[in-house]
Amino acid sequence: MAEISQEALRAALCAVKDPASGQDIVSAGLLESIEVRDSLVQATLLTDRAHAAAMEPVRREAEAVLCGQPGVTNATVILTAHRPQPAAPAAGRGPAAPAAKHAPAAKPALLPEVKAIVAVASGKGGVGKSTVAVNLAVSLARQGHTVGLLDADIYGPSLPRMLGLNRKPEVRGDRMIPLQAWGLSCMSIGFLVDEETPMIWRGPMVMGALEQMMGQVAWGKLDILVVDMPPGTGDAQLTMAQRVALTGAVIVSTPQDIALIDARRGVRMFEKTQVPVLGLVENMSFFCCPNCGHRSDIFGHGGAKAEAARLGTEFLGEIPLLLDIRTAADAGQPIAAAAPDSEAAKAYDALARRVWDKVSGAAVRSGPRIVIE
Repeated sequence: MAEISQEALRAALCAVKDPASGQDIVSAGLLESIEVRDSLVQATLLTDRAHAAAMEPVRREAEAVLCGQPGVTNATVILTAHRPQPAAPAAGRGPAAPAAKHAPAAKPALLPEVKAIVAVASGKGGVGKSTVAVNLAVSLARQGHTVGLLDADIYGPSLPRMLGLNRKPEVRGDRMIPLQAWGLSCMSIGFLVDEETPMIWRGPMVMGALEQMMGQVAWGKLDILVVDMPPGTGDAQLTMAQRVALTGAVIVSTPQDIALIDARRGVRMFEKTQVPVLGLVENMSFFCCPNCGHRSDIFGHGGAKAEAARLGTEFLGEIPLLLDIRTAADAGQPIAAAAPDSEAAKAYDALARRVWDKVSGAAVRSGPRIVIE
């Protein structure tokens, strides 16, 4: 595939007009940045809150133009009120020359004090991804690591219920302080809204909320941040892949073929955004009757292990289908902490140890995503 030229993308956006000035959005200085990762493009247009509604048709047109460029498989355009500050003049050299209108400074990397960032993802909902993410994070904390847990599912946040938290975070200055539970620093949009309030937001608002929960939260120094991703391969996944240096992704699936098809999409999505896939986890792998001990493979068994081998990635382990896991989550007491000697907790502990083994070396090599300006 031919390399996508940033200059070509800028030239294409010259076809989009700014309704206020009559100029194209590039000449008008509205194009803040263009970020390119493989065949994925994200652009940012400058505006202010008062004109955001009028700029929405412009945003949509710019997005359509970028999607139509050769080699681009997905493009997202967001509106921002941020304008980079001009650089201070160097000592002894007089006033700085005016900054080039079309070359603003790159956005700073988010979460600079976090050593490793791991996305827990799935290609579809209903596979127990959030339960795996929570218990993985708790297990990592129990093993002595400094751990954060970010709920990136804006439409269906589940961390407040699963962690037993129902209060709003404290705000100090311009930063929110993450809530503490089960040895974790936690943040979720669910801490800020009522549990029954639907988040009827468009993609750019979701992306903005994610950036705020990463950049405007006082996470501090963490050994690892576990990110509970929403299901699918949409805006949230693209934002995470482009705005932070993801150390890797853990893909959660159940054993049956229909779930594995979606897990395969998740793997391919992270590969396209150059995020290493740490491996697959088979959740709800088998069921053992608590009364007689008879084992039933309700959703089949071994499908994720076979799929991992087919995709050339590691099989990280299997988590059984147990009533105690569900009841503990509903009660806000993750089983990895509430019953650390249980078979379920031991499975999560083994998963956490393997994930840490993989990221502790990868975190050293991981660097910030490059923003092309």
